[in-house]
This record gives sequence, structure tokens and C-alpha cells, in this order.
Amino acid sequence: MEERITASVITLSTRASRNEREDKSGPALCALLREEGWDVVSYAVLPDDEDRLKEELVKICDGLSPHLIFTLGGTGLSPTDVTPEATMRVIEREVPGIAETVRAKSLEKTDRSMLSRAKSGVRGKTLIVNFPGSERAVRESYEVVRRVLPHAVETILGKVKDCGRE
Repeated sequence: MEERITASVITLSTRASRNEREDKSGPALCALLREEGWDVVSYAVLPDDEDRLKEELVKICDGLSPHLIFTLGGTGLSPTDVTPEATMRVIEREVPGIAETVRAKSLEKTDRSMLSRAKSGVRGKTLIVNFPGSERAVRESYEVVRRVLPHAVETILGKVKDCGRE
């Protein structure tokens, strides 16, 4: 890709948003993205609040327009896990293969991955990807999707006409 890929990272954790615990997942993912040579244009820690996350996703997509937004956490079965709901309220087109593949690969490590409700999709020119919240799971999930992300970005931007094999 000719231009540098830009990304935003949002960690969902009420405790981390109150400084009651350190967010290790967000900084870890930011470091991985920078290692790719990509620009991290924003990073935030938000409480587990569906409306607040929806507003932040819209603000970032429509304002900063990064190529990618990663949300970390809030994808499980807890009553406070609302990331998939907020994501579905924001995206225009779902990209189910990303979340499905992360879940499938994660199943090789833990059977709890089948409880993930993560989603992925596109709003405008931005791909939004939900990851689990733990640092280890974020690193593993990123490794699963890392290689396909530049192609996804180019396709969303209209620089690739076909998603098939070359």
C-alpha cells in the first residue's frame, strides 16, 4: 500500500477507565501496530457503556477516518459486555469472516473462545474489529488477522477490485 495505514485503538474497561487497573492490552496492540509501520492516530480507554462506545466509534470514523479501529474487550457474556451491540449500531456492512476466524483459531488454545460475540465491519472507509480484552488474547487475535488487514484496507479504499486469489 502506498500510504501508511492508520489505526485507532479503544479499550473497553470500566475499571481501567477509572484508573483502578492498568490497561495493558491497548498499549500492547499500539506497539504491534507501530511495529508494522502503521500510525496509531488515537488510543482511548472507555467504560463498558454501549452508547459511549457508539459515540466514540462514530466520532473516530467520521472525524479522524482511520483505516482501522480495534476495540479491545466487552465481547463476552457479562451484562456489561456491550461492544458487539455498539459495533453493530455503527457499521454499514458486516465482515463476519474476521471474527469467525479469530474465534476458530482461538479455539485451538481455549474452549472459552466459543463464548466470544465479537463482530467486525465497515463504516465509511474504516474497518472496525472487535478483539477480546486480555493482553494475551489481543496479541493472539492480532496475529490471526495481521496479514489480511492491508488487503482489506486497499479493498475498502477501492484500490483492489477483487478479493479473490491472485
